[in-house]
Amino acid sequence: MKAKRSGVFAAVAVVLALTLSACGSDKEETMEAVAEETTEATTVGTIVDVASGAGNFGTLVAAVTAAELVETLSGEGPFTVFAPTDEAFAALPAGVVDALLLPENKAVLVKILTYHVVSGKVMAADVTDSDVATVEGQTVKLSTADGVTVNGAKVVAADVAASNGVIHAIDAVILPPGVDVSTLVKK
Repeated sequence: MKAKRSGVFAAVAVVLALTLSACGSDKEETMEAVAEETTEATTVGTIVDVASGAGNFGTLVAAVTAAELVETLSGEGPFTVFAPTDEAFAALPAGVVDALLLPENKAVLVKILTYHVVSGKVMAADVTDSDVATVEGQTVKLSTADGVTVNGAKVVAADVAASNGVIHAIDAVILPPGVDVSTLVKK
């Protein structure tokens, strides 16, 4: 089992290294750290299992749990998840993450999280410049002009395999049209 797992780690490391070298960015060191953490945690588990073990998606996992989406994202799928890193969540205005995790904001949290999910398994090499429907119901804009981006958020680690789909780590939390998270923070 360990030899098989090492092979998976090596394959993902090669894909991530190629993706990162092709992207080029001012945040190169941060992206390399995200790729290393994600690569080290990759297993043949579900999207939730892989994200939980990665070490750089703690806030996302807490949000998925608060939104009661663990069972859904552990289901058959396949799903493509554009997964904001902990650093991406930390870039939101102060108090927003805490507010989103409150039970009274569950509907908004579900809307935001499902906006990061696309039905089917879409690998980075298959991305084309297009608008794609999300599980939330609205579309996101995928682009390959400057590496792979989704609504302008850059993919910093691509093609992280899971048994029920694929994860692409992104450097920002994307918000569906009509969602203003600043209204959640009590002043």
